[in-house]
Amino acid sequence: MTLDSAGDTSLLLANDEVPPVLEQNAHGRSPFLLTADHYGRLIPRALGDLGVPAAELTRHIAWDVGIAGVAEALSRRLDAHLIAQRYSRLVIDCNRPPDAPSSIPVMSEATTIPGNEGLARGAAEARREQIFDPYHRRIAEAIDARLRQGMPTVLVALHSFTPLYAGVARPWHIGTLYHRDTHLPPLLLRLLRAETDLVVGDNEPYAVSDATDYGIPVHGEARGLMNTGIEIRQDLIADPAAQQQWADRLARIFGEIETMMRTQRLLPA
Repeated sequence: MTLDSAGDTSLLLANDEVPPVLEQNAHGRSPFLLTADHYGRLIPRALGDLGVPAAELTRHIAWDVGIAGVAEALSRRLDAHLIAQRYSRLVIDCNRPPDAPSSIPVMSEATTIPGNEGLARGAAEARREQIFDPYHRRIAEAIDARLRQGMPTVLVALHSFTPLYAGVARPWHIGTLYHRDTHLPPLLLRLLRAETDLVVGDNEPYAVSDATDYGIPVHGEARGLMNTGIEIRQDLIADPAAQQQWADRLARIFGEIETMMRTQRLLPA
């Protein structure tokens, strides 16, 4: 692959390539709307491997390891609509403002991404128009439809994180991420901390902000929806059995949260 081919916007996603948006249980009746910005690690054929060794493309720099299995199972257990994004965050990060430097990274952790260096403006716009925009447009459409139907809607953004970063161990098993919502995160924190086998992060290992995040600020806060991000440590969801176990645990906790919210009249009874 050359930078010239990467800059040819007509070559980004061919008609026979996988569409960026994955949906599951679109007619689910749960108040929780699930998103997974880093569900997949596909790369459009036109971009080759972005100049990145194959082993690197299975790591966290390319996607949120393990979250796909958790998200799908949780969607089934809660009867919740899941909207997920299939392409690698190295092509374009769907949880970054498009004008942020990390939107199309030239380096991720300690790995350089040659296919993102010197990217022409048109090539960057093609990634946004063909991957980022359809995904976020679909989330917005789903929220619009739910609000028209009078369905309560609570946004839950699902992510995973590495057990080690820059040589420093991360002790948390799971963390809640939030910014302006004062309703859902405290409930979630309380119930997670009641699980005696968990180390729970409060805005750890990351915190939500307008500068570093897109989904929660745009689809949650700007729309006035209750919202939270969830980060699960990747070594805890590395295999299908563990993903199912975490989905079972989260489904139980979110079931309790829904009951509490209805009791507190945060949701219609």
